[in-house]
Amino acid sequence: MYILRPRAWNLASSSITPERFVLSRRTVLAGAVAQVASMSFPMASVAQSPARHDMTAALKRATRNAKWPADRSVTPEDINTTYNNFFEFGSHKKIHAAAAAIKSRPWMIKVDGLVEKPTEFDIADLIQKMALEERIYRHRCVEAWSMVVPWTGFPLAELVKLARPLSSAKFMRFEAFQDPSIATGQKQAWYPWPYAEALTMAEATNELAFLVVGAYGKELPKSMGAPIRLHLPWKYGFKSIKSIARVTFTEERPKSFWETFQGREYGFWANVNPEVPHARWSQATERVLGTEVRIPTLLFNGYGESVAHLYKDVVGERLFT
Repeated sequence: MYILRPRAWNLASSSITPERFVLSRRTVLAGAVAQVASMSFPMASVAQSPARHDMTAALKRATRNAKWPADRSVTPEDINTTYNNFFEFGSHKKIHAAAAAIKSRPWMIKVDGLVEKPTEFDIADLIQKMALEERIYRHRCVEAWSMVVPWTGFPLAELVKLARPLSSAKFMRFEAFQDPSIATGQKQAWYPWPYAEALTMAEATNELAFLVVGAYGKELPKSMGAPIRLHLPWKYGFKSIKSIARVTFTEERPKSFWETFQGREYGFWANVNPEVPHARWSQATERVLGTEVRIPTLLFNGYGESVAHLYKDVVGERLFT
């Protein structure tokens, strides 16, 4: 039986000011200065790639989706971009410098398996097909720390529509890039590279499931999984795979990276539940990055009203580890 808690996170989204609004005055002034400079020095020019220009324009067009407000302030950008798990670049948190080696343009995403026609999407083209939006989501790591991020992206369900899976497809498998020449963590042969995760089709098409291409009103930082990552706010963070390079539709349930490596501690579902401890620590509370305050953890990370129905018929499995 699931006991859903009150929506403690449901505060007005107006209490959170996106970084891009705070910086908008600087952006206007910078543009004015650039215009004057170009008038004064007509022979000077600044080269800008079409992909970069298109991405900037797409991010500016993104609208705020306030359906799922957070219960606390956005975590400072300098914390979220420098404190991350990204095992491709090491098992420590300070991977941001090493992750700068990711070559995020050009970037192709292969879509195959049980689809009408296997294809590949260039990330720039894919973004142009989508109506981007910003969602401020909570993120709960299985290690019992948490943060709040203003992500920019599009519903995973929109990619499913483009892929046109067959009716026999029951799961989506996601695979990250693999390049040990830049991702030195992938030289550690005891891990089952490449990093992989999976969802049921019902989870993948749930309104909360989100493909992320930006954060804080900018392109997604490489340390956070550029150029495209998944975010599933009701699940522990390791389910939200970074730097996606391949999506496969399948009838059989795939085994994820951590399920393969340590199945006794990490299962397929990984839904947040404060009442079910990890094998080595409690999940009852979480440490909030930026404040270091410990707060109670909520069932499904506070998003139960949107997702609890997905699991009402799942029996005999560990849903929360």
